[in-house]
Amino acid sequence: MMNFFYTYQSLFDHILVYALLAMSQYVVLRAGVFSLGTAGFAALGAYGCALLITKAGWPPFAAIVAGTVLGTVASALLAFPLSRLRGVFQAVATLALVQIVLSATQNWVSVTNGALGVNGIPKVAGTGVLLSVVVVVVLLLVAMGRYSVGRAMDVIREDETVAVSLGISVPYYHRIAFILSGLLAGLGGALQATSSYAITPGEFGFGMLVATLAMVVLGGRTSVWGALVGAAILTTLPELFRVFADYRNVVQGILLMLVIVYLPRGVADTVIAMLRDRRLRRRTVRLPADAVASGAASVGAAPVSSSIDAGVHA
Repeated sequence: MMNFFYTYQSLFDHILVYALLAMSQYVVLRAGVFSLGTAGFAALGAYGCALLITKAGWPPFAAIVAGTVLGTVASALLAFPLSRLRGVFQAVATLALVQIVLSATQNWVSVTNGALGVNGIPKVAGTGVLLSVVVVVVLLLVAMGRYSVGRAMDVIREDETVAVSLGISVPYYHRIAFILSGLLAGLGGALQATSSYAITPGEFGFGMLVATLAMVVLGGRTSVWGALVGAAILTTLPELFRVFADYRNVVQGILLMLVIVYLPRGVADTVIAMLRDRRLRRRTVRLPADAVASGAASVGAAPVSSSIDAGVHA
């Protein structure tokens, strides 16, 4: 068992990092925000953390916090203008952000080393650290879904008109979702930098953008488990199909098409819905049986009470 773990430890770390990035994408999609900025915020968190460690001499964990804050601040600054946009306009604006950040990492050679990236980053975020962070984030997102914030986001995602009629401020919750997304993406980027020894601009380009979006679509965008399942499937897929390594994107595209056609709610959300329906069916079967049993008991008790009354009258 331990040999299996050590053999695939780097794969587990990759799954955990992408689980954080997928949850960043999940938060905005849950609130009905069509944002594609996860890769940009992850690049800010990763480069901010890596440069503070290698050039400024910061302690690694302080640099991770700083990278997370950098992603959060960038998303907060963009949240106010982007909350006024809708649909494809949000997607185009956040896609422009990713392109700006990617161009800066490639062309600001004096700071980012250009296409060579940043090397010599100490690995302080091991599997235990990554797993602990993912568990904490999952618990927080599940708790958020049980309170007014998560419920308001669900209403906004389904129908903004209904949300407005209920007195829900759509721009306010869009801003919250966007800031949370930037926080998680910045944290994921910082942890990616401190778990892989080196980073390059190519890691945060169009491939990451598509991958994080595909993970949420594949797993399901109405529950946090969808992001986790999607990250696990799409990250493990290249290892399972090494024979088709040259056609990795083709296999991934075919898988997404099949899921969209036959499981439009995603793998995890479909399974959760099936389990919920089965539980409801069991309850509906038990209720008539309990009603019949209680009715029979009341009918059987009637003669006894009448005989007792007769004896009293006698």
